[in-house]
Amino acid sequence: MGFSHFLKNRSGVRIDNTRTTSAATLTLRQSLWPLTLVTILFFLWGFAYGLLDTLNKHFQNTLHITRTRSSGLQAAYFGAYPLASLGYANYILRHFGYKAVFIFGLTLYGIGALCMWPAGLHRSFGGFCAATFVIGSGLGSLETAANPYLTVCGPPKYAEIRINLAQAFNGIGTCVAPALASYVFFTSTEDDVDALKHVQWVYLAIGIFVFVLAGVFFMSTIPEVTDEDMAFQVAETHAGEHDKPFWKQYKLFHATLAQFTYTGAQVAVAGYFINYVTDTWPGTTSSTGSKYLAGAQGTFALGRFLGALIMKFFKARWVFLAYISCTVAFIAASITQRDGTGIAMLFCAFFFESVCFPTIVALGIRGLGRHYKRGSGFIVGGVCGGAIVPPILGHVADMRNSTGFAMIVPTMFMVVAWTYAVSVNLVPAYRDTADKVGSSEIGLRGDDAAPKDLEGGGGLTEVSTLPQKEYVGK
Repeated sequence: MGFSHFLKNRSGVRIDNTRTTSAATLTLRQSLWPLTLVTILFFLWGFAYGLLDTLNKHFQNTLHITRTRSSGLQAAYFGAYPLASLGYANYILRHFGYKAVFIFGLTLYGIGALCMWPAGLHRSFGGFCAATFVIGSGLGSLETAANPYLTVCGPPKYAEIRINLAQAFNGIGTCVAPALASYVFFTSTEDDVDALKHVQWVYLAIGIFVFVLAGVFFMSTIPEVTDEDMAFQVAETHAGEHDKPFWKQYKLFHATLAQFTYTGAQVAVAGYFINYVTDTWPGTTSSTGSKYLAGAQGTFALGRFLGALIMKFFKARWVFLAYISCTVAFIAASITQRDGTGIAMLFCAFFFESVCFPTIVALGIRGLGRHYKRGSGFIVGGVCGGAIVPPILGHVADMRNSTGFAMIVPTMFMVVAWTYAVSVNLVPAYRDTADKVGSSEIGLRGDDAAPKDLEGGGGLTEVSTLPQKEYVGK
């Protein structure tokens, strides 16, 4: 009884999305443990992403490929995202729950990391792209679950603060990775092909750690949040959006477009940051450029921590508009600036990019109710912009032989994302939904009533897939 009962409670069993659970009213204390575990996933995502930006330049030097071709890494990585977020990962999320997706995504991530070993042995850029695709599939699966989970696991009022704080650890990962790479990948003998062996060992260590973390998730109790839980939250806030069919959730599709263009621009800037440094500041080495990238990612992480703090005192939509407006301005300035000034412009752009991605997710799924799992899949799928924009920037850089001039590409895409920030602040249909959910007291009151079963006729349900008492003290 003991061991079989233990396994039953921790396996990815099919969930009933028509039932409400006590997870709909989790308090800050009750949500602390699962949110801590999910935050670790964001560090892993940031670390993998930071390595990707460095490998972009590393492979240009070691495998003697063009800037355009090196963007195949970004294309493989982010091209896997929509397949996960709109396909298999979203299916698992809707039918088996968050925990199953976390374990599935970590397993794919680990497999992809181990695939880096044979790719390195054969010095195959195509092999590296294939392994990166598998890693992207795993991380795309994790993001399909992790981003919406952070926004719904706990009081809705603090959704943007939670996701920005967790994603700040993503920024720490993107800072640590290029700093490590500057000493491991870019060796004192310049970019000799033997340095590819270092890539193999780094990813072997990542693979082992990821499989261990998958075991931790399997052993842990992760509260599930069902579609009916989210319908309850929206009904309680009187947003009324859950009554609309999915295909009439126009704000969601605008948020998806914003995520597509924003992520594409962000990835393009980061992916060609080292190229920008070496092109616009003559005499600067790739190793030095990698260190600058680590510093830029450090400002990115700082921006998220500071942004989460500011959101405690100002509405998230205001902070979002201010940050993305500054992002557009500083990337545009980097087009014409050179030497240290141009790099300083990109440092500022990294700082203000920080809150954009998680805030688009949090604001985009507000008011979706029982559509939120499907809707979050669309927003996370918008990350595939990271597979589209970098090749365009790389092509423009090759044509003009100037990475500085090519920064016009992410500037234009970032302007499209900026339109969503304007809309969520100035258009009443956007603004009212965001404010109603944001002002909710759900999860803050100690006497929250049991949620109503909105699909089952409005009666109270006494069925809880994970009783609230199991979370207390975690």
